[in-house]
Amino acid sequence: MNRTPIHEATEDWPNDGLTRVPYALYDSPEIYARERRRLFMGPIWNVLGFDCEVPNPGDYKTTNIGDVPVVLLRGKDGSLKGFENRCSHRGALLCLEKFGNAKAFTCVYHAWSYDEDGDLVGVAFQNGVGGEGGMPDDFRREEHGLRRLKIASLSGLVFGSFDPDVPDLEDYLGPDIVSRIRRVLPRPVRILGYYTQTLRNNWKLYAENVKDPYHASILHSFFTTFRVNRLSQQGGIIIDGDGAHHVSYSKLDRRDGDQEYEAEKLRADKDDFGLKDPAILGGRDEFDDGITLQILTVFPGLVLQQVRNNLVMRQIVPRGVDRTDLVWTNYGFADDDAELADLRLLQANFIGPAGYISMEDGAVGAFVQRALPGTGGETSVVMMGGDEVASSASRVTEASIRGFWKAYRRVMDI
Repeated sequence: MNRTPIHEATEDWPNDGLTRVPYALYDSPEIYARERRRLFMGPIWNVLGFDCEVPNPGDYKTTNIGDVPVVLLRGKDGSLKGFENRCSHRGALLCLEKFGNAKAFTCVYHAWSYDEDGDLVGVAFQNGVGGEGGMPDDFRREEHGLRRLKIASLSGLVFGSFDPDVPDLEDYLGPDIVSRIRRVLPRPVRILGYYTQTLRNNWKLYAENVKDPYHASILHSFFTTFRVNRLSQQGGIIIDGDGAHHVSYSKLDRRDGDQEYEAEKLRADKDDFGLKDPAILGGRDEFDDGITLQILTVFPGLVLQQVRNNLVMRQIVPRGVDRTDLVWTNYGFADDDAELADLRLLQANFIGPAGYISMEDGAVGAFVQRALPGTGGETSVVMMGGDEVASSASRVTEASIRGFWKAYRRVMDI
């Protein structure tokens, strides 16, 4: 695999940096290390999960900010807290289970223990044994606590940041994104299930993919064939002020014909295809706005998805220059009736590692990653819809991808 230093990855980046993106950004170890410092440990909000996942005092969940392991927990006073999941003694993982309940957190390696605030409260044999050994007299527990997270939540969705000076969460998101998050999180959440998918590509290739409505009805033939999503349907793109976050949405169109797709011959004829059980294509207009598909992203690594009545939070977790984990959390609401709960699970077959719609997304990123060797100073072309970063009624655009790179260049200072 080609490995590109940071100066080579950026020196040929055109000045606008939005319509042409260097391929070297996807395979540079130095770029990846800079991303960890600036995107995942800097003044940025990253998603941690839902508050209902830690309902009781002492409940905790292990998750990640970028590739950095962290713990989200519910304190004795009912507040949400978080800290880095790494013992300050020798660096071992502190919490090993995905979920649990604990009054204190004790490392299995040498039994150093921490309280809910991440403060070091116990050191095994701190005073030695039989008057010999132990920690020096000037050792201070208060100097060896865990790195804490600042925590904020919106509609039950929890975010964390390592930087205490991170902007207010709603200011970071902007009013358009806040309203669209609240749209798909209007009441208390109930978790329906989890799964994790490993992608053999750089995390930014997936971040671009979910901001790309241009590919959706071309790559995903199920979308087009069964008219779940077509670019000719009513919908649009919402991009926040600085380009970082976006929403793509559409409304169901039951027209029999579609001249644009017939002219492009984009595998859009369903006459030769059918579903033995078409119930998966049904649904309710539960948000009373006619929108049947909404993909929302929060920079850098959150995706909130509505496809009909299937609701999912996706968390993009970098695992190296050329590997990414995608953590899927299917959710509904605590007051769902049995019929709606069953429909959400049925429609979970739309999306996921083997979903009718998104199975292809697990492959195309790797196609790009495998083609990187030899690209040198070459760039991709991100010109669909022009060169602007702006909301629009048209989804035949790559404006959201340009928005990602606008925010990325600002935070990365490259």
